[in-house]
Amino acid sequence: MITVRERKHRLLPEFYCGKVIVSFTASIREKLPCLNDKLTFQHLSELLFDALTHWNCDAHVFLFMPDHCHLLLEGREEDSDLLRFMKEFKQRSGYWFSKSMSTLKPIRLQKDFYDHILRKDEDIQKHVFYILENPIRKGLVASWKEYPFKGSTLYNFDEW
Repeated sequence: MITVRERKHRLLPEFYCGKVIVSFTASIREKLPCLNDKLTFQHLSELLFDALTHWNCDAHVFLFMPDHCHLLLEGREEDSDLLRFMKEFKQRSGYWFSKSMSTLKPIRLQKDFYDHILRKDEDIQKHVFYILENPIRKGLVASWKEYPFKGSTLYNFDEW
């Protein structure tokens, strides 16, 4: 019998602690388009806000595309932990999918996710706009302002 070892995350957990800014992208397995409907967005946003509060983080932007989500998060305090936030958010959203979605195929997030820890000299607003413009690049809307499945705990996008 062959045992497959789970790959460790590429960076040490301490890199995700404190007042750091991290961009995460998490995808749905088999690219099932399930994240861009009103009910799913509402429930995932609630889970997101709970986990942000629990791990003492803010979201510069979160955006749910049909088969993946983008999060640009910042730790507020020295005890903030963005990696543990992400693990909790994925676990709780996966549980919600398993209990709430009645589809032929089970909806699951991929086991791992992509992340990028921003350096001090990186332009945060540039990253925010890159994420907001994802629906434009995918041909879903003509303007990022039209896309409903986005939010922030720091900004009011209606004022931008």
